[in-house]
Amino acid sequence: MQEFTKQGIVKDIKDNINKVIIGKSEVEDLLLTALLAQGHILLEDVPGTGKTMLAKSLAKSIDCEFSRIQFTPDLLPSDITGINYYNQQTAEFTFRRGPIFSNIVLADEINRATPRTQSALLECMEEKQVTVDNMTYKLYEPYMVIATENPIETAGTYQLPEAQLDRFLLQTSMGYPDKVDEIDIINSRMNAEPIGDLSSVCKAQDIVDASLEANAVYVHDAIKTYVVDIVNASRQNENIAIGISPRGTLSMIRAAKAYAYVMGRNYVIPEDITKLAIPVFAHRLILKRGLLAASRKEELLNEIIKNQNVPTENWESK
Repeated sequence: MQEFTKQGIVKDIKDNINKVIIGKSEVEDLLLTALLAQGHILLEDVPGTGKTMLAKSLAKSIDCEFSRIQFTPDLLPSDITGINYYNQQTAEFTFRRGPIFSNIVLADEINRATPRTQSALLECMEEKQVTVDNMTYKLYEPYMVIATENPIETAGTYQLPEAQLDRFLLQTSMGYPDKVDEIDIINSRMNAEPIGDLSSVCKAQDIVDASLEANAVYVHDAIKTYVVDIVNASRQNENIAIGISPRGTLSMIRAAKAYAYVMGRNYVIPEDITKLAIPVFAHRLILKRGLLAASRKEELLNEIIKNQNVPTENWESK
């Protein structure tokens, strides 16, 4: 059976984040899942729910490079990727790296930038590299984009294109805290912001090593068949114009392995798939005209999953 030596890092990071973020354990699990699966996450929620604070808390928990890009309508692609400028001292052009060259990049209010600027992230997110003036530059490892957007306000915003949404491994929301958690939030911030005292609990290389271990998590053939059955059902549903793509299928397997790792296991179980179905699949669906609500996508996915036979096997590797 596969032995993992870096799995304890997950608990250390969560404990550290919990010093700042209260009552959002499930969202933290998804955030760490995206990180260990070498993917990206889109946090869609109203302002003030803690999206930016969550991203900052994760970045401060890891000894790595962090940058925040505030997306605005006048933001240019070069403001993200960087530019070549003429250096008079050396009498040659020099590349100045943009804020995308970090381990963890917070793309704040990503839907406020124009589609042209949003497209600058496509190569970065998919291939983890940047091409400027025919020169390609590799991004750092680990590399993760945490994007936020406000689903309510539409003035001055641009809808994310399907190609951009498909680059996000997961999409989720913070949601409002319950009564007890909100009182705890008040008490924890009476005198100072706890994030100011947050320090790192691991190094960037630890995350790279943990990602390799997460990728080695065992996936039974019956689990793979279960995922493909869900995907095929989405493609045949009469209310769905475009179902889950093969990229979405691979994303689910990557996410399920990382999620199992976060949960302390070295194998995937069917409950991992059902838990991740909405975060991994919902934003990839394109419904037929008149069925645009995100809640409708979730209903359709839940209905599809309900109609599939859940496999029952011994999920541990032999």
